[in-house]
Amino acid sequence: MYDVIVAGLGGMGSAAAYQLAGRGKRVLGLERHTPAHDKGSSHGQSRIIRQAYFEGAEYVPLLLRAYELWEQLEEETGEDLMTLTGGLMIGPAESRLVTGSTESAEEHGLPYEILDTRELKRRYPVFKPPPGTVALFEEKAGFVRPEASVKAHFDRAVALGAELRFEEEILSWEDTSSGVRVQTGEGTYEAERLVVSAGAWAPELLADMGLPLQVTRQILFWFDPVGGIEPFLPDRFPIFIWEPEDGNSFYVIPAHDGPGGGVKVAFFRADGTPTNPETMDREVHDGEVESIRRYLARYVPALDGGLLHAKTCMYTNTPDEHFVISTHPEYPQVSIAAGFSGHGYKFCSVVGEILADLATEGSTSHPIDLFSPTRLKDTAPD
Repeated sequence: MYDVIVAGLGGMGSAAAYQLAGRGKRVLGLERHTPAHDKGSSHGQSRIIRQAYFEGAEYVPLLLRAYELWEQLEEETGEDLMTLTGGLMIGPAESRLVTGSTESAEEHGLPYEILDTRELKRRYPVFKPPPGTVALFEEKAGFVRPEASVKAHFDRAVALGAELRFEEEILSWEDTSSGVRVQTGEGTYEAERLVVSAGAWAPELLADMGLPLQVTRQILFWFDPVGGIEPFLPDRFPIFIWEPEDGNSFYVIPAHDGPGGGVKVAFFRADGTPTNPETMDREVHDGEVESIRRYLARYVPALDGGLLHAKTCMYTNTPDEHFVISTHPEYPQVSIAAGFSGHGYKFCSVVGEILADLATEGSTSHPIDLFSPTRLKDTAPD
């Protein structure tokens, strides 16, 4: 009998296992794949982290805590997990990217600058911004390393007494008089509490809730810049998200894996086709490479160099693109974290803390009302 079973050990689940073990709980973590695998949504070498959050000012308090927890994990492990490079949100002045980031910064007193087209080009000559382009710059933006941080959470969880089992698929779960019973391909486990943090497999494990979650296929690219990586190194080049005139936003993360690592580029949400995590096409096709190249050639020509490699990943989306974090509406001993909609990884550290709160106390002091599943009741399919 365990205190808590954690179903899914990606970014969120590994953080939850660490937080729970740190509170002295008997934790069993179950993962259908290998540790820090590339089959889900917690891989890709780097993920953007930022505070002036265009998705909503409500996220900022969680982000401030997430930064503290990432720094704490670095101190505990000695690992380099978060790099602050500064960040740019680029687009027309009226774009959601710029206006939303500005509103969040203003509401929470975050320092920022607005750069006009000329200043953007002066500071970063690799850019080719159209007239009327502006950018919000914030110093506290940067990137987190997903595989390394998942492993760091694993290491700390195990050191604190957690039991983690990999390549063990969860087949079902049910409530019992004493908590929950989880059936896997290897056996049956019981616990007082269950945390479901299964990423793209959440729709299957949470089918009884009828959440309107849609899994989409996304592609990550690494390009070798024309003329070398020097202008794109983290000490001189920021992360950025660019919302062009057609709204097809893309992002770039500086080169941080040496000359052969390249610069990471991806569409933020565009061209995400609905998929199933078990049957998803994991091959990247020539037409998909050409699609991202058109944007690089237009806006950052120096990045239109050789393609070093590409990978697929998945977003698990809610209709309003906000998360789902709560206790189960019928089974209060079950806590859920799902639907991170392509912008969740930066929050892993604090979501782990929230899930530990929900599993041990049934509530949290963190502001999570925005993430209640009840808001999605009217958007669920018939």
